[in-house]
Amino acid sequence: MLVTPAQAGVPLALGVTFEKGGYVYIMADRYRGTLYIGVTADIAARTVQHRAGKGGGFTARYDLTRLVYVEHHDDIEDAIAREKAMKKWRRDWKIKRVEGMNPEWDDLFDTLNM
Repeated sequence: MLVTPAQAGVPLALGVTFEKGGYVYIMADRYRGTLYIGVTADIAARTVQHRAGKGGGFTARYDLTRLVYVEHHDDIEDAIAREKAMKKWRRDWKIKRVEGMNPEWDDLFDTLNM
């Protein structure tokens, strides 16, 4: 199901839409820095929350504002299961996953296909 930015509560350009389902994502403060793995149904709005320091205590405390990894799932339940599995991974596995998709650890927020 596609929704408009207004329905999602995200201030984006008029007429922009994005996929629904679920997203597993990783936030970081810098290249190979502190990592946070999360899950959301609305990746754009959740990233905006993290950047505003309202995404959660851990991300606010460590200033995790860089979206470095995003993985879409058609079903939110699949995304939740994947997030739980990834949180159990060793740090080096998480780093390899990020670098496989985003070797420079760029902030992916502006590249989201919304």
